[in-house]
Amino acid sequence: MPEIKNIIKGCLAGNRRDQELLYRRHAARLYAVCLQYSGNDEEARDILQDGFIKIFENLIYYKHEGSFEGWMRRIVVNTALEKFRCRHSLYRVDDIDLIPEPESEPDTSDYSGLEAVDLLDIIRELPPKYRMVFNLYAIEGYSHKEIGEMINISEGTSKSNLSRARVILQKKVNLYTGLNKTVISC
Repeated sequence: MPEIKNIIKGCLAGNRRDQELLYRRHAARLYAVCLQYSGNDEEARDILQDGFIKIFENLIYYKHEGSFEGWMRRIVVNTALEKFRCRHSLYRVDDIDLIPEPESEPDTSDYSGLEAVDLLDIIRELPPKYRMVFNLYAIEGYSHKEIGEMINISEGTSKSNLSRARVILQKKVNLYTGLNKTVISC
């Protein structure tokens, strides 16, 4: 921990070596986060670049409380959200009762041939609005209410998008693995 404090101090002083060191140590992990929220490698690189610019601009506000990597991850996720809001129109659904709930949970047995990298590729194929909600809910752990506030949709729309994302993912995973399982319908 003292080493990261020294690196941060150097970055704040404008030391290029410390800035490069910070970037090199964390770029790969943060790029993986960017890939979760982007549709392609180019978009992920843009998010990473903009995220690091914001990280460097906001280092002065980091209070050395909690995880520094978590602090940087949050900035990168927020950068991805900003880019998403600029590129995609989202429509509010205010009547949550109109959104059907899945009838059952997906059966995840027999997916042993599926690697994590394959699953990430499948998630990246989701339509942007579904991918964003899926990542924020399933990976980042936000509630539907929080997601709605973040990307300016209703809680019901968030739930609907998550449900649809799960159906699409299950179909794609079944195709990938060659399994012929029943897909949960919306």
